[in-house]
Amino acid sequence: MPLQGVCWFLCCRQGFSLLGRDYGEKEEEAPFELRNKEDLTPNGRSPAEVTVSQPTRTANGTNGHTVSEVNEEMKSLVIEKSKMGLEEEPEVLVKGWLLREVRGNWIKQRRYWFMLSQDSLDYYTGPEKGARRLGTLVLTNLCSVIWPDKQTYKETGHWSITVYGRKHCYRLYTKHFNEAVHWACAIQKIIDTKAPVETPTQLLIRDIEENKFNPEAVEHMYQHNPILKYTQGPLYAPLLPFPYGSLEHTYHSGKGYGSVREEAVKLFNCLQQLESAWEPVPIIQGVLQTCLDLRPLRDEVYCQLVKQTSYTPAPYTAAHLRYWQLLTCMSCTFLPGPTVLKYLRFHLKRIQSQSPESEMDNYASFISEALEKTKCRECVPSWEEIQMLMSRQEMLCTVHYPGPLSCQLYISSHTTANEVVRRMQEKLGLQESKNTFALYEQNALWEQPVAGSALIADILTSLSTKESESESQWKLCFKLYCLLDPDSISVDSIEYLFLFEQCHEMVVRGQLPVCEEDLHVLASLRLQCLMGDFSTHAPCPPLEELFSGHVLESRVLMSLSAPQTLPPCQVAAQGCPTTQRFHTGLLAGALWSHTATAAHKQKVEQDMRLRSRLKEEGATVMVSILEHWKGLAGYSRRDSMAAYLTIARQWSGFGCTLYEVDFYISSTGSFSQKLWLGVAATSVSLYRQGEAEALESFPYGQICSYGVSNSNTFKITAGDRDLLFETTKLTEIMQLMNAYFSAIHRQQGKGQDADITITESTEVGFHHLALTQTPTLLELPSHPV
Repeated sequence: MPLQGVCWFLCCRQGFSLLGRDYGEKEEEAPFELRNKEDLTPNGRSPAEVTVSQPTRTANGTNGHTVSEVNEEMKSLVIEKSKMGLEEEPEVLVKGWLLREVRGNWIKQRRYWFMLSQDSLDYYTGPEKGARRLGTLVLTNLCSVIWPDKQTYKETGHWSITVYGRKHCYRLYTKHFNEAVHWACAIQKIIDTKAPVETPTQLLIRDIEENKFNPEAVEHMYQHNPILKYTQGPLYAPLLPFPYGSLEHTYHSGKGYGSVREEAVKLFNCLQQLESAWEPVPIIQGVLQTCLDLRPLRDEVYCQLVKQTSYTPAPYTAAHLRYWQLLTCMSCTFLPGPTVLKYLRFHLKRIQSQSPESEMDNYASFISEALEKTKCRECVPSWEEIQMLMSRQEMLCTVHYPGPLSCQLYISSHTTANEVVRRMQEKLGLQESKNTFALYEQNALWEQPVAGSALIADILTSLSTKESESESQWKLCFKLYCLLDPDSISVDSIEYLFLFEQCHEMVVRGQLPVCEEDLHVLASLRLQCLMGDFSTHAPCPPLEELFSGHVLESRVLMSLSAPQTLPPCQVAAQGCPTTQRFHTGLLAGALWSHTATAAHKQKVEQDMRLRSRLKEEGATVMVSILEHWKGLAGYSRRDSMAAYLTIARQWSGFGCTLYEVDFYISSTGSFSQKLWLGVAATSVSLYRQGEAEALESFPYGQICSYGVSNSNTFKITAGDRDLLFETTKLTEIMQLMNAYFSAIHRQQGKGQDADITITESTEVGFHHLALTQTPTLLELPSHPV
């Protein structure tokens, strides 16, 4: 390829001046920072091209080798507007008096005559001919406008609009709302009509992509454009274009972010600090957190890292390998946009060809594989994960399962909950089970199923955060999820242990509605299973691990709320007419204080009495449990578990998952009552809390649709009835019903009768079920079934 044929990669004088102008030139008259697509000649290249080099500052703060060029270009582009009077102005679209906020020793507002043209927003001393132009804000598609808001009007008495330019920010005020809206609309309309501007880096990326099969041309580009290569100096402008005064960062204003452009420059400084940092993990976490919060910066950081890993002076030193380590963490956390992704892949292949069998080659290979698997993360990688990624290793994950048992699995940043579930089933020999399993986030008081597509690395990070916030121990558990066929579980299998442990969890939570005598028997069977035959020397678990605290507390509260005989003085007081009470006056404050103190004292006494009664009742229940335990001598662990589950199976709802809901009696929500919603393999049922018989049951064949009605309301349509439930477990109920419906379709696919199918609804958040001969599942459940 002739040398003339590669001149296209060199940036034009205008594009270069814009990089230089960010650090030294006056901005008042500066028209453009970047190059517009419309400025290119028909062959796609600019009419005047020069080499783009990394900006540097001289002692006086100007760009040492381009000042004269920039000044000449600025003069030619501005067309001497400062000498131009109103009679020579281009077509004016909007004009009028506005107040502009002027910042000096204090903030004040001054009145100016503003004129909006197709290219700029200018303001003058007045509307008369020959008035002096005081300032210009050149409009490009990177400018932005903030519309008037009520808060500013309440504070200042004026409606305001704010126009952001490259370095200027015009805050304009008017007393009339319609006038403010008119100006904002007109300015935004001009911004929207402007052609996209591109940075020199963008142009070079595009040229590299077009000529990636021409190594000589690409090498020539790198050699003559230092902006593509490693630099020790600071960066004064982003490599990619960002809107001036972007508002996206305001959603994270509590974290102290500036504009996206400012954060892009700060991030490059953070990258350079990696070389000298004693501990790089905090810096890496900070960069990743910023990219998580400010999405547009992800492509920018990728471009900065590609720049800093190109033509590095000492590529094999630990300091410079940290750029590769950060790039590894980025590739396992965020995917760049399509254009930057192509550029990154090209860069990785180029490094691998230039430095085979090197540490950079190893990192490039790892990053290439990661880019094939990465999904956008919900959490920034933990300290442990970052350390593992820096050494390109997998990390250990501890998964607990029913009983005091656990196992450790190696996971990567891309491992999902479904993958861990499958590996746990293989490890425990549960591949052939007809029931389904899932992972749960769990602590002593609370648990929640993990979505099948969730990344385990994110779950572990969130559990670590919860532990630090709540000071309680959290763990990842592998448990039964959908109990489709409990009768098929062998007594000698580990799945039987799963069933036993989860059934006992329901008992302790008070969600197995059996009589109190049966609860005592179940607790004694639990003891026999854990401890063997009764012994006075055996350490007995606390009562709350054997018996439902809710049942105990309910019984005590009922006994305390029973009518009691009042003392004669209180009976007499109740009969006193209200007219005999003290009148409001001097003693009112003292009487009120005395009444409040007495009420507080009474409440303290009630609490003490409640705790005392709970202790007495707990001791009585424990004695009964121990007596039953003594009668179980000789029962083996297997016999105890079998007897335990035999009692539990007497409940008709055995195997369902119960959710506490507020059930609305009418569709208008005029009356509600607390119930249990039981989701099982064949139906959805409603129970009064503590009662064994279902109030009503709805087989899945009768359910027409189900889904989220609003933020806290779940709706099921069965026939011509709409059932509304208010609950905090909306997602869990949806996931479980999806899983059961999916299991039904799997059974239908094996030749069983097909009676329903799930299709998408036009109503957001709902599943509508219809009769069909060929079942089709359009929305998969969160867990494999």
